[in-house]
Amino acid sequence: MTSKIINMAERIKDAQDRLLESMFDAAPIADDGFSERVVRRIRRKLLIRRLTLPAAVIAGGVVAFKPAAELLAAAYKVLLGMPDDLVAAATGNLPSLQLIVTGGVILLATLLSLNMLEE
Repeated sequence: MTSKIINMAERIKDAQDRLLESMFDAAPIADDGFSERVVRRIRRKLLIRRLTLPAAVIAGGVVAFKPAAELLAAAYKVLLGMPDDLVAAATGNLPSLQLIVTGGVILLATLLSLNMLEE
């Protein structure tokens, strides 16, 4: 069902309306594939942008793995040398594993939601 106003506007056309229709009804201008090359280039740049961040995170993780492991080993040695009552007081203030997992799931859901909003 269309509106009567739209039907009347389609029936009553002046010279400018007919000129505009003829301009837009014409065949597209031949550009020797320029438009396709531009679209291909834009898509390639978008793909590169989408792959760059995950690749950088993976590369950084690989580079930082050994120093991070050494840092954790040194921290473990320091913790072994501390008095037991100080270690018990410090570990008592840490959040539970369930809270950490819940926070991680919420963070992941938030990141995925933001990624969907971006697109």
